[in-house]
Amino acid sequence: MDADTTVTLTDPMDFKVEELLKEVHFARTPAITKLVDDTVSAIRKSISKIPDAFPVTADLAPGFVRDIGADKVEFKFNKPKTFKIGGSYSINCVVKPAVNVDLFVGLPKECFHEKDYLNHRYHAKRCLYLCVIKKHLKSSPSFDKVEWSAMQNEARKPVLVVYPAVKSVEAPGFFVRIIPTAASLFNIAKLNLKRNNVRAFNQDGIPRATPKYNSSILEDMFLEDNAEYVEKTISRWKELGEALILLKVWARQRSSIYVHDCLNGYLISILLSYLVSLDKINNSMKALQILRVVLDFIATSKLWNRGLYFPPKGQIGVSKEEKLQYKEAFPVVICDPSAQVNLAFRMTSVGFCELQDEAASTLQCMDKCGDGGFEETFLTKIDFPAKYDYCVRLNLRGHTEVHALGFCLDDECWRLYEQKVHSLLNQGLVDRAKSIRVTWRNSPSEWNIENGLAVLDREPLLVGISVSSLEKLFRIVDIGPNAEKKEEALRFRKFWGEKAELRRFKDGTIAESTVWESEQWTRHLILKGIIEYVLLRHLSLSKENVVQIVDQLDFSLLHGAKDLVSFSASLLEAFEVLSKRLHLIEDIPLKISSVQPLDSDFPSFCCAIILEGSGNWPMDHVAIEKTKSAFLIKIGESLQNRWGMTCSATEDDADIFMSGYAFRLKILHERGLSLVKSENGNKAKRVYSTDKMLFIRGQHASMINGLQGRYPVFGPVVRFLRLLAEYDWTFSALVIDINNDFGPEDFKLINDNFVSSRKASEENVQNVNPALFLATAYDKASEAWTTCSPNFTELKRLVAYARSSANLLTKLILEDQTDSCRWEQCYFHLQCLFRTPLNNYDAVVLLHRQRLPYPRRLLFPSEVNRGRHVARVNASKAFGPFLVPEEMKGSSEEVKNKMMVDFDPLRCFVGDKEYSNKLKLWYDSLGGDAIGLTWERVGSKIGVESFVSVQNALVGVRIRRLATANGGSKLVGHLFVNSTAAGQGAFVNAFHPIPTVFKN
Repeated sequence: MDADTTVTLTDPMDFKVEELLKEVHFARTPAITKLVDDTVSAIRKSISKIPDAFPVTADLAPGFVRDIGADKVEFKFNKPKTFKIGGSYSINCVVKPAVNVDLFVGLPKECFHEKDYLNHRYHAKRCLYLCVIKKHLKSSPSFDKVEWSAMQNEARKPVLVVYPAVKSVEAPGFFVRIIPTAASLFNIAKLNLKRNNVRAFNQDGIPRATPKYNSSILEDMFLEDNAEYVEKTISRWKELGEALILLKVWARQRSSIYVHDCLNGYLISILLSYLVSLDKINNSMKALQILRVVLDFIATSKLWNRGLYFPPKGQIGVSKEEKLQYKEAFPVVICDPSAQVNLAFRMTSVGFCELQDEAASTLQCMDKCGDGGFEETFLTKIDFPAKYDYCVRLNLRGHTEVHALGFCLDDECWRLYEQKVHSLLNQGLVDRAKSIRVTWRNSPSEWNIENGLAVLDREPLLVGISVSSLEKLFRIVDIGPNAEKKEEALRFRKFWGEKAELRRFKDGTIAESTVWESEQWTRHLILKGIIEYVLLRHLSLSKENVVQIVDQLDFSLLHGAKDLVSFSASLLEAFEVLSKRLHLIEDIPLKISSVQPLDSDFPSFCCAIILEGSGNWPMDHVAIEKTKSAFLIKIGESLQNRWGMTCSATEDDADIFMSGYAFRLKILHERGLSLVKSENGNKAKRVYSTDKMLFIRGQHASMINGLQGRYPVFGPVVRFLRLLAEYDWTFSALVIDINNDFGPEDFKLINDNFVSSRKASEENVQNVNPALFLATAYDKASEAWTTCSPNFTELKRLVAYARSSANLLTKLILEDQTDSCRWEQCYFHLQCLFRTPLNNYDAVVLLHRQRLPYPRRLLFPSEVNRGRHVARVNASKAFGPFLVPEEMKGSSEEVKNKMMVDFDPLRCFVGDKEYSNKLKLWYDSLGGDAIGLTWERVGSKIGVESFVSVQNALVGVRIRRLATANGGSKLVGHLFVNSTAAGQGAFVNAFHPIPTVFKN
C-alpha cells in the first residue's frame, strides 16, 4: 500500500474521547460569537446609561447589608473601569450543558474608601453596585430576565445572571454572569492572613485572624490577572484545552467533589497551569495523557503536604514563613502565580480527601476496566444516591440556630454548620463509617438578595456515609474510654448523655459504653439510630427534620410482619442438621461428600448433593439421570427410616420436610458438567445439562455470598438501576470479576465471545437473540442467565423502566418534599417503583389474588381503570397458598400429598406455548397479580374483537388444562382489553422478570 493511501487505525479510546469532545464542547460558531458579542454589548450599553455620581445607599439591599453586619456603605456610583470576558469562554473551553460567559466588571476605586476591607464593607458595596446594574438591566428590552447567584456558593459574594431576550437554538439557556473584580483596590498588606478584619470575630475580646475573609477579597483583587495567566497557558496548545474539558466532564459527574468546598472549573484550570509551569505536562502529550497526569498528581503527589506554589519568575519566591502561615490557615493550598492569595481557601480537608479518593479510583478504573474505563470515567454519574451507602437529609428551613452567631464572620454560617454536623457524626459513628460527606448548597435559583440571607436555608443539607465493614456496622456495643481516664470519660458522658453507661466487660475492663439493642434483621438500622440520637441531642432538631434514606423500602422485603432475615437462624440451623444427617447416611453405594446451597438468597432451600468419586457411573446422559433418581429415592428412604423425616422423592429431586422448611435435594455429578447439544430445526441449539446448571447455580451462590462479605452494604438500589439503564449493552460486555481473577487472556476470550454473539444477533432478523452479555469466572460466554431473555425488544422496556425508577429515587433522596408528598408517606411514589402502569398493554389479565402461591409478596394490588372487560373466570377452591386447619386432618401421608412444593400456577400458565406466537406476556414472577399482553407483531392493527376471539386460548382452554393437571386450580380472574392501546406494539415501561427460582 502506498504511503499516501495508508490508513491509520485510531485507538478505540482515542476515538471515543474525540467523539466526547465533539459532543460536550461548546464551540464558537459565528452565530454563538454574535450572540455573545451582542449580549455583552447590550450589557455595556445599559450600564453606560447609569448617571455618574448616582447616590447609592443601603436601601437598595437593606436585608443583605444588615445580615452581613456592614456599616458605612454609602457611595456615589461610578461606571466600571473595565469590561473583560473571562472564564471558560475566553479560553474556548465551555462545557455543555452549562452554556454561559463570565463578564468581569472592574469596580472603580472612587466608590471605595481605603479601609473598606474592614467589617464586610467591601462585600456590601460590591452587592449594592450590582443592585444598581441589575435595576438598569431589568428595564432594558434586550434582556429576558436578571437573577442573583453566588460565586462558588459564597453568599456574601453575589453575581448577576443575565439572560438575553434573543434565544439561540445552538445555545439553549445561555446566560452571562456579571462578576465584579477589585484590582488594586486595597493595600495587600492589610489583608495578611494573620490580620483580623472583622472586628466581631473575637474570642474573649481578643481579635482572631480572618484568613478566609481576607482571601475572599484578595480573590477579587487578582481575579483578572489569574484569568489572564490561565488564558495564556491553556492557549499554548490545543491538547491543554481538550484536557481541561475532559477534567471538567470527569469532575461534574462526581457531585461529592464538584462542589463549593472542593473542586470547580476555575481551580482545575489553575492546577493544569501549575503542572505546565513545572514541566510535568508537555506539548507531545494527548489530552487523555494530560488527564492521567493531573489525576495522578492529585492522588499521589507529596507536594500537597507543603502547598502548591508557582515557580517565581525573576523575583523572590514565597518564604518559608509565608508557606507556614498558609498551611496553618488552610488545609489545602494552591497559591496563585502572584503568591498573594490561596485560590483553594474554600477547600476543606474532607473535600480534598474525597478528591484524592476519586482521582485514585478513576486511575484504577482506567487501568482495569474495558476500553480504558471510558464509560466509568466520563459517562457514569456518581452523585450522593449512587456513591454513599447511607444518605441523610436535614431540613433546616427556619432553624435560627444556624446563624445564631451571625451569618458571616471569617467564614459563613452555613460552612460552619457543615463542619459541625460532620464533627458530630464523625464522633458518633467512630469506625463504623469509612467516610462522611456533608454539603449544603445555598444558592437557590430564585433569590432576592435584597431581602437578606435568611432565605438561604431553603435547600436541605445532605450527608453521605460510606460504611467500613459489616462487623463494625452491626456492632451493638461501642466501648468508650476506661473509667480511670477521668477527663476522657467526662467528655464521653457529655457527648452521649443518657445513652452512656459504665460497664464491666468479659476481660475485666471497666469502661464507658453505649448499647444499641437491635434484632438481627434490623441491624442495618443501628446506624440510623445513632445518627438520629446524635443530631437530635446536639442540634436541637425534631425527628421530622432528619430524613434518613435507609429503610423506606424495607416493607417490600417483609414476610408477614418480619424480614426474611429473621428466619435465617432457624433455617441455617435446619440446614446444618440436614447436612450432618446426609453425611451420616451409609446405606447407599456412594457416600455423600458435600452439600451445597444453590441459591444466594437462600429462601428457596435448593441444595446440591455431591457424591464421592467412582468410575462405575454410566456414560449415557439418560442413564446418569436415572442413576441419580435411584440415589435420591434411597436417600429419602434413609432419612425417613433413620430419623423419621418426611420425604417426597421424584425422578428429578427429593423434597425433605423439617423444622417447617422444605429442602429440595438434587445430585450434581461431574460427568454431566459438559455442554449437551440438541438439534432445533436446522440450527444447533446449545443447552446446559442438569449438572451444568446445578454447578452454575452453586458457583453463583458462592460468588454472591463472597461479594456480601467484601461489600456488606451495597448501598441504594439506585446503583443497580442506573447500571441497567445506562450501560452500553449493545456494544459492551459486562465483565463481572469480583475477585480480580481475570488476566489478559480471559478478557480476550470474553471479547471474542461477545463479538461472536453480536454477529449472530445481526444475522438474526427476528431480533430474538439475548441482548445482555454477562461474563463471569464460571461463564465467560454469557450462557448461564441470558440465553432465553431478555431480547433486544424486552431490554428496551427494562432499560426505560429502570431509568424512570432511578430518576424518581434520586429526586426523592436529594430533594426536600412537602409534608403531603414525602416519599415515605406517599403511596403513589412506591407504586411507581414497584408496579408497571397497566395502561401500557394491549390487554391485561388480572389474577385471583387469593389463589396466588405467594400472596404476601403482592405489594400493590393491580387496578384497571380503562379498557373493556371481556372475560371472567371464577376462582376454584381446590387450590390455596396455605393449608387451612381442615386440610390438616387425616394421616401424615394424606397431608403430605396435599403439599405442593414449588408449585406456581402462574408459571405453568405463561409457560404454555400455544399462544406464544400471537401474544407477548409480561408478568412479575415474584408476586404479581397481573399479566400484561402485547401483540408480537409491532404495528399490526388489532381490535377488541381479535382479543375476544383468542380468549378461549387465554382464559378457557389453558385454564381447563391447568385445572386438570393441578387439582382444579383456576388462577385467571379477569381479561381487560385496552382498546385505545391495541396494536401499538412495544411500550417503554413494561417489566420482564428474571427466570423463576425454586421457592419454599
